[in-house]
Amino acid sequence: MQAVTDRLKNFLQYVAVNLIDEPTQAQLKVAELGPKKLRFKLVLARQDVAMLIGRNGFTASAIRSVLKAAAEREGVQVSLQIHSHEEEAELLARGDGH
Repeated sequence: MQAVTDRLKNFLQYVAVNLIDEPTQAQLKVAELGPKKLRFKLVLARQDVAMLIGRNGFTASAIRSVLKAAAEREGVQVSLQIHSHEEEAELLARGDGH
C-alpha cells in the first residue's frame, strides 16, 4: 500500500507545484482511512486554493478524476480535499481537521 500511496502523493505534488504560485507554502497530508482507502488533503496559500480549484471547480474536478483513475487501477479508493491554511486552522480548532 505504501508504494501506491507514494505514487499518488508524487502525482499530486507534481500537479500542485506546477499549477500554483506559492509551492513552498503547500502541504500535502495523507490519511489512511481503511485498508484500501486514502484521503489526501492539500493545504495551500489562500490565493492558490482558488487557482487549483479553477473556474466552476473544473481544475479540481480534473485532478480528482485522474487521481481516482490511477488509484482504481490499484484497487484503492481516494478522496482529495483542498483547503487554505486559514481553513485548515479553523477545522483543527473545531476538531474537524483529522
